[in-house]
Parts: sequence; C-alpha cells; structure tokens
Amino acid sequence: MDLDHDACYRAISTRDVRFDGRLFIGVKTTGVYCRPICPARVPKKENVRFYSTAASAHEAGFRPCLRCRPEAAPNLGAWQGTSNTVSRALSLIEAGAMDEGDVSGLAERLGVGERQLRRLFRRHLGASPITVAQTRRVLLAKQLIHETKLPMTEVALASGFGSVRRFNQTFQQLYGRAPCALRRGNAAEIPSDVAGSVAIRLRYRPPHDWPAMLAFLRLRSIPGIEVVVGDAYARTIEFDGAQGIVVVRPADHSALEATIRFPKLSSLPAIIARLRRVFDLAADPTAIESHLAKDPALAAMIKARPGLRVPGAWDGFELAVRALLGQQVTVTAGIALAGKLVAVHGRPLKTRHPDFPALTHIFPRPKRIVEADLTHLGMPKKRIAALAALAAAVVADPQIFGARRSLEEAIVQLRSLVGVGEWTAQYIAMRELREPDAFPAADVGLMRAMEDSTGRRPTPGELLARAEGWRPWRAYAAQHLWSAWADRAVRARNPNELARQERLEAAEDGLETSV
Repeated sequence: MDLDHDACYRAISTRDVRFDGRLFIGVKTTGVYCRPICPARVPKKENVRFYSTAASAHEAGFRPCLRCRPEAAPNLGAWQGTSNTVSRALSLIEAGAMDEGDVSGLAERLGVGERQLRRLFRRHLGASPITVAQTRRVLLAKQLIHETKLPMTEVALASGFGSVRRFNQTFQQLYGRAPCALRRGNAAEIPSDVAGSVAIRLRYRPPHDWPAMLAFLRLRSIPGIEVVVGDAYARTIEFDGAQGIVVVRPADHSALEATIRFPKLSSLPAIIARLRRVFDLAADPTAIESHLAKDPALAAMIKARPGLRVPGAWDGFELAVRALLGQQVTVTAGIALAGKLVAVHGRPLKTRHPDFPALTHIFPRPKRIVEADLTHLGMPKKRIAALAALAAAVVADPQIFGARRSLEEAIVQLRSLVGVGEWTAQYIAMRELREPDAFPAADVGLMRAMEDSTGRRPTPGELLARAEGWRPWRAYAAQHLWSAWADRAVRARNPNELARQERLEAAEDGLETSV
C-alpha cells in the first residue's frame, strides 16, 4: 500500500485517532514502530517511515513500541487490502492456520499458488504470510504480558509459540531483554489453573453498537449453550475435547473484555480469533457507513444506529443446524428446537459457572447427529434427513465451512448441501464465513424494510439491483435493514408484527432443495 508521507506525518503530528490501526510509524533513530497516537515526542519528518500494517513494520526490522503498545491498536488488517484472497488468508492466520502449517498449506486452502499468495501479501500488506503470523504471535504475547499475570511459560504457550526457548529468543532479539522484563510491577505471577480464567481486552475501531449486538444474540440464544445476562454474553465452548466458557462484556477505551475459562492455554489464540469474528471487531465502521450512506434510504438508518456490526457465528456447523431448524418456523420456534436437540444430544458441561447456571451443555458434534434418532424433535422427515445429511457432510469434510476463493464459490459449495438454499447459504456466508458482501436478497424482512410510501415492497430482483450500489458491504446494509424494520415494529407498538414477519419469512424460505 502506498502511503503519502506528508499526509501521514500530518496525521501523527496531530495524533489523529482516526488513523489508529490504519498506519504504523517506523522511527529510524530508535528502531521501534508506533501507533499514530503514541504519547512520545513526534520524531522528525526525515526520521520516520510509514507502514500500512504492523507486520510490514516488523518485517522492515522495527520492534513494537513499549509506550503506545501496537498490540492495542484496532485490528483493521482484514479490511485494508483490496484482495479478497488476502482478507481470507488473514482470517485463517488469525485462527491459527500458520501455527502448525506453512505457506503452501495456507495457499492450498485458499485455492491459489504459493508464489501468488506471497505476491498478494507483499502488494497489499507489505509483508510475507510468515511475518504476519509471527507478528500476530508477538503482539498477542505482549498483550498477555501487560494485561495478565500469567507466568511467562504460559504466555508462550497461549500466544502460539512452539516452545519457551523460541519465545524467549524472539523477545530477546526484538527488545534486547527477556519477556519478564516487559511486565510492569512486581506482583506475583498467577498460573491459569489457580486463577481459573484469563481476562483479555479485545479492541475495535469505534463506534460499536453493543446493545444491538446483544439484542441479536439474545433472541437467538440456544438454551444450555449461550445466555445474555445484563450487558454480558456468555457461552460454552469446546476445542479438541476440552470444555470451557467465555464471557464477553463491554470495557472502556473502545474494547470488549473477554473472560476465558479453558484448560488448554494453547487454544487461546483460536478462541480470541473466534470471539473477534463473533463480535465483528475487525470492521471499520467509518469506511463502511460512509459508503452505504450514499444511498438515502440507508443514510437515515446509519444515523440511527452508528457502529452496527454483522454478528458472527461461533461455529459453522452450529450455525447451519440453527438455520435448518429455523426453516418454515419462527426464530423463537427454531431456537426452541435447537434447545431440545442440545438437551438430548449435547454433552453435559463438566464444570459450571456460578454466575451463569443456565450454561449446561456443549453443542452436539456432527458425528453424534449422524448417529442420533431425531424424531423426538417433531419435525418433518425431510428436515430430519437434511440435518443428518449436513452432519455427515461435515464429518466427511471438517473444512466445509472454511474460507473459499470467492463469495460466489462459497455459495455454490454451501448450496450443494442437502436442505441449503440460496437464503440459507447467504446467511451462513454472512455470519460464519464473514463475507461482507453476502446478501440474502429474497429475505422478506429486507424487502419490507425497503417498502416505499405506498406500502409497495421491492421484488428480490429489484432489491438485488438496488444493492449493487452497496457493494462490497451488502451484509452490513442487510443488518441495517433488519434493524430498521425491527425498530419500526417496536415504535408502532405492535408486538405481533415481528412474529408475523417471522412466519412470513419462514414460509417463503422453506427447504429450498430437494432431500
């Protein structure tokens, strides 16, 4: 990415917060790289270089600043480039694809050549995939050093380093000192098995409409699996047979606080990556909303709900099961079915959380659904067959909900699943694949939100044509339309309208492919 030196220098001279996370400053005289809001004295113009990512500054030989803490900058990496392949690769790296794999394996998952992937990273991020993965590990380790009292051996494990020796060596090379020397204060270290949990800040670029996020998740919370209490969201999780609980609530300084209770610290990077996806923390609301606001119909909605995000999903299989259970019934009825499924086929949670007693189970694994008798759910036989077929497909290919080369390819892949039609495929692409341009044009709620003054609503084709101007952020436009329609129903004080909308939506969706 080309960065205008004069414009960037003006930004750091005024410590403009709008550029935080968008650029990093390498200071030649000190060898460190900083955020635009660094409290240190602004260096001379001829002594600085500008980078679009922390990884590119790292690759150029600069080390993270100890004062402004680049690891605390909003994570906008996934939105900076113009390459969809790079965006998908960054999501995979954040989820740990490079912790045990290599660049060739990453390229294969994305359906591109290794050399092409390296060129794309160099062009859009100014760094190689390996450097991006290394920078991610270093910055997470540095955050854990500053924000927790974990022993250094546990910090190394939790941040994705393969060994304590490699961890110590990396920090010695970067900072000229041992990792423990970066920790402020002399308080005793507290191992995770004693503390019982790890609390860490998840930062984002403001604004973030947390009430809207909670309202969305509350309506769709599966009994036994997740719950919203006050301003906190909590759910059960499972990785490699180990169980745990995460609790997320708002914190100050444009951040969420995640409290993670999990026995395997090596899973921490993957858990953090999933939480960032669920709460859409990599989004740049300023860029998204300024583009969508060009449409007068959306401008008023954006003004009413600045910082509205697209809620993600914790797990692709769980989301797909939700979608199938919700076909031809209301959201409430679909969630009730999911609760019945969990109660009978989910695994009991071994260790309960005293503050969230409603969390009792882990969502059923695909293999369990394949083998289970689902007639107790009281659903049509075709829907039961679709659930079993979905589970079998995931057992055969655990990466079936993984990143694809394009949105179009992802939709084709999803629609090949029994019981998954266009609406369901687009919905999964929005929430699980994090495709910002996914758009279920046939959704009744979207069409009703775009009704004109005479009460006429557009057809799916007309809505799709209108949405061309919303690219590449159609998923955010859909979220604004859904929220606007829900707000309109509440203002009309018609509590039955939302339920009627759900029934209409369910009836028009249905099982869109033969089973």
